[in-house]
Amino acid sequence: MPKTGDRFITKLLQAHLEWGEHRHTSSRGIVIGEGYLQIPSEFAYSYEITNNHSEIRSAEYLFSTSDKFIVNERLLASGNQYKCEYAKQFQGFGNLKLIGDWFHFIDANIGDEIEILFVSHSEILLTKL
Repeated sequence: MPKTGDRFITKLLQAHLEWGEHRHTSSRGIVIGEGYLQIPSEFAYSYEITNNHSEIRSAEYLFSTSDKFIVNERLLASGNQYKCEYAKQFQGFGNLKLIGDWFHFIDANIGDEIEILFVSHSEILLTKL
């Protein structure tokens, strides 16, 4: 479980910025504006960030952005690392455009870095570096 002060940095790629458009699947149509944050496997494992299929702990986190564009919204840890319960991404809970809207607000580009800081075991602060 993440502890207060745990953090990691993720570098944005095209797939993160254009999740609904830059896809390698035909499971659904194009959706402009979606975005997500990658959880590198080393941090998913060491912080025990599990997805919504895990019975170990909740995959839901309260989060805000340091620029106050988003305050007290919900993120969902989802996907899986190598077909196990450790999550591979954070996405808006019930709103896949939530992170994409923030990316647009901060004018995010491929190669930008985002810090994910756990301000408690269940609360996150996102900062564009």
